[in-house]
Amino acid sequence: MKLSLNRCTLAVALAAALSAASPGAHAIGALTDLTVIDRDTGATLPVYSHAGRNYVAGRPGARYAIALRNQTGARLLNVISVDGVNVISGENAGWPQTGYVLDGGRAYQITGWRKSDQEVATFEFTSLGDSYAARTGRPANVGVIGIAVFRERPLPPPVVQAPLAPSLARERASAADSGPPANAPASPGSAAAAGSASGAAKAAERDGAAAAAGRNEAPAERRVAPSPTAKLGTGHGGLEASYVTRTAFERLSDRPDEVVTIWYDSRENLIAMGVIPSPLSSRWPRAQPFPQGAGYVPDPPGY
Repeated sequence: MKLSLNRCTLAVALAAALSAASPGAHAIGALTDLTVIDRDTGATLPVYSHAGRNYVAGRPGARYAIALRNQTGARLLNVISVDGVNVISGENAGWPQTGYVLDGGRAYQITGWRKSDQEVATFEFTSLGDSYAARTGRPANVGVIGIAVFRERPLPPPVVQAPLAPSLARERASAADSGPPANAPASPGSAAAAGSASGAAKAAERDGAAAAAGRNEAPAERRVAPSPTAKLGTGHGGLEASYVTRTAFERLSDRPDEVVTIWYDSRENLIAMGVIPSPLSSRWPRAQPFPQGAGYVPDPPGY
């Protein structure tokens, strides 16, 4: 998996084995699909659609992972934002920034804020005030995860040189045996090759500045809907190992080929918002004022 920054950028390949796990039942996205995993339980959080948005319910205090799968046969760059912050560089997230590159058909779990080529600080569901974004003065976009997906520019086809005519080949061979004049300038071909190598080195140096690139809980046994809680955010948790390597990636376009967005909050808050049906709606039938009947009030049994 790889990380990328600008139009022709450095990408970080995650050195840990990229899984080929089966597609998640709650994934969204066409090029790269996205799921959210509760790492403490191993459960894939179900996605709830409401008013044109997709939501997952997180558990306060739980560690989580953003699971990505490349649905295509070619490499894709994924610029990842949590709470409006780039998870690799820590910048206010934007499309031109660094990201992770996945080979075709491969999957990987992003488990935290990248601190180096070897470590991340884990993603943890926490209160808004304790979120990394809020603690760094950027609380406005807490509660949303996004990925901007870019296709790679294809490499140009190799140049095939046509064979020389026999007479021309003999003339060139004869000229090569005699050698060039002592003061003859370098051949245009060699100069062009040197210039190309120099340009590639400069591009690599310029672009090498890139950074390393709900739980489905059973309905609560209660007779009242849960009360709203403090809004969830993503905290800056403990450090853990996560190894990456770097690779070059040139985007096909400056605009993403796909943007996948998923909002998150506590289960209680999503119920209060109407995103998740209230437990009352499924467990207790709605009372009717006039279900049926006519006449007068009958006596109750044993009257």
